[in-house]
Amino acid sequence: MVVRQESRTGSGGQTSPPEFRAAVATMRAATLRPEIFCEEMPAPQRIAPHAAALSADVTVDGVDVGTGRIILLHDPAGNDAWDGTFRCVAYARAEIELDMITDPLLADVGWSWLTEALSAHGAAYTAASGTVTRVATESFGGMADEAGTAQLEIRASWTPISDEASPLDVGPHVEAWGELLCTAVGLPPVPAGVTVMPGRRGQRGAGH
Repeated sequence: MVVRQESRTGSGGQTSPPEFRAAVATMRAATLRPEIFCEEMPAPQRIAPHAAALSADVTVDGVDVGTGRIILLHDPAGNDAWDGTFRCVAYARAEIELDMITDPLLADVGWSWLTEALSAHGAAYTAASGTVTRVATESFGGMADEAGTAQLEIRASWTPISDEASPLDVGPHVEAWGELLCTAVGLPPVPAGVTVMPGRRGQRGAGH
């Protein structure tokens, strides 16, 4: 999988520092479930000097039921709000049953999917923040025959951390994001001891 790296080029011809390139390499090495189609996407260039991004769709029985993206930001000068020099920014949206939209615990559960996935993958982090949004759509008039739909959206950011003696490994954070996407769409967890086959990478073919 090729991960696009974006860096703002200043008057001095700024290029990506080695620690950022090494972190992006670990993003490429992340293993995602086969239901996830993952590819590169343009990274935002105004949030941090260096950024790399992935987007993903979760497909079940030929139907896209979830989508998301994860961005790795890097500011060598540090950022007080991040409490570090790297930051992960993630988004996940999933189709859910319409009757779930009124569950008062849905937001708390949605956030726990992220934190539990990070813990399960050994992705150490700090300074996490985010929102969980539920959206319900009802149709009227000429569209009244269409069934209502509901989506859950999770937006989060956190600072990945590593042992001072080791370079930053972003792979577990990407894998946790992938697990969040699968949990949100209702896929059962992979049983313990079962090897996860890599998800689809690269460009969609003409038949997709």
